[in-house]
Amino acid sequence: MKIMKIAKVYKTKIALSFLLIVISTSSCKKLVEIDAPITSTTSENIYTNDASAASVLTGLYTRISKGSWKSSDIVGISVKSGLSADELSLYGGSSNSNQNLLRFYKNGLITQTNETFWETFYNYLETVNIALERLSISTSLTPSVRQQLIGEAKFLRAFFYFYLVNLYGDVPLVTTSDYRLNAVLSRSSKMQVYQQIISDLKDAQTLLSDAYIAGDIINETQDRVRPNKWAATALLSRVYLYTGDWAKAETQASAVISNSTLYSLNTLYNAFLQNNSEAIWQLQPVNAGWNTEDARVFILPTSGPNTSFNKYPVYLSIDLINSFEPGDRRKVVWVGSRMVGTNTYYFPYKYKSATSGDPVTEYIMVLRLTEQYLIRSEARAWQNNIIGAQDDLNMIRTRASLSNSTANDKTSLFPAILHERQVELFSEWGHRWLDLKRSNTVDAIMTPICIKKGGSWTSNMQWYPIPLYEIVQDPNIVQNLGY
Repeated sequence: MKIMKIAKVYKTKIALSFLLIVISTSSCKKLVEIDAPITSTTSENIYTNDASAASVLTGLYTRISKGSWKSSDIVGISVKSGLSADELSLYGGSSNSNQNLLRFYKNGLITQTNETFWETFYNYLETVNIALERLSISTSLTPSVRQQLIGEAKFLRAFFYFYLVNLYGDVPLVTTSDYRLNAVLSRSSKMQVYQQIISDLKDAQTLLSDAYIAGDIINETQDRVRPNKWAATALLSRVYLYTGDWAKAETQASAVISNSTLYSLNTLYNAFLQNNSEAIWQLQPVNAGWNTEDARVFILPTSGPNTSFNKYPVYLSIDLINSFEPGDRRKVVWVGSRMVGTNTYYFPYKYKSATSGDPVTEYIMVLRLTEQYLIRSEARAWQNNIIGAQDDLNMIRTRASLSNSTANDKTSLFPAILHERQVELFSEWGHRWLDLKRSNTVDAIMTPICIKKGGSWTSNMQWYPIPLYEIVQDPNIVQNLGY
């Protein structure tokens, strides 16, 4: 696999230039202080002191947050999976000159494309696996620092694999930095990958701090940018939901929800501010002078969407806009609009700042409390706890100024919850695209949607193709059907 080839290159060249990135906005402080440059992710000297060891994972958070939707950086999942689903529209449709975005939009991805999340995730996994190997044998770190970093690495590995298995289906399960072994791996089944994810998250729960830890991995902080025990618990509840283990999904979600000292539902206006009570895990902005990358691509200028330099190529689909019930305050607070001629374009407005030089007030939300209520509602419905499922669903609806749901049995609750997820979690980390697949509604919904977008839907399109270079370099990898 190409990523395994990259792993070999890492042995001989500088690979941590990202660790020297300084968060230069006046209101945004460094995640970690390091005394001297580090020259290689594989150098054992990195793991001889707390600060340099911490900088490896800090570098990963920085790379994720610094990424651009225009390339294969994983922050682009919100844009590209939104285009794949029924969530976002592409300005100009088939006439849009950005072939990469057009392929996501028309569900016509090809194996030759260079724009793929595959390589990005496996690059990140390489860094994580090396870190785990080095941390496991390090004897010079402060024990609590070493424990926290191992926990963070296992959390990140689970997070990366969650998206790989949900975007591509069966994927190679890489848990070592041995590129010779990794270069000939075949694809592991989705269930095998989920078993690894669950194992990593259980370990992370026991290793990570209950509180939020600062960049020095010692002191506590208000910043919710390094995963803690509750972030691992929140992701684990999601994984149990996806694998159909309803009782465990409910238990994990309840653990987060009941931690009212740290977490509570915020107002719609404040739900995406930095360090707000709804945030379980956020990414700190690192591009100088800006808040979130999401706001920069989603918030349309007064001139509306355009194809110029692909700055503002997407806007909310009319299908999503029509999904909001009358009186839903989320449509008022979280959706913006621009009138251009006779056309109205709607856009995600969860993040409000898209102006260079604004004070940093918003962090990218990755995990938040609302999802835990929706997870628990669904898990309870599957277990025939109808009242409990209704209570959790109505918590979300009440905040949106909606009346209680009329769904009153398992048959009606599931589509009601899926609808609530659509209008609550839109434009966030691909929730809608993944929900369509796991709910087995993807064919029914995407068949007419794909026609609207100028394409033609076949069921295999729910899985992205494995890049051709991976198939060429590893004869044991079999391409997804239909590509």
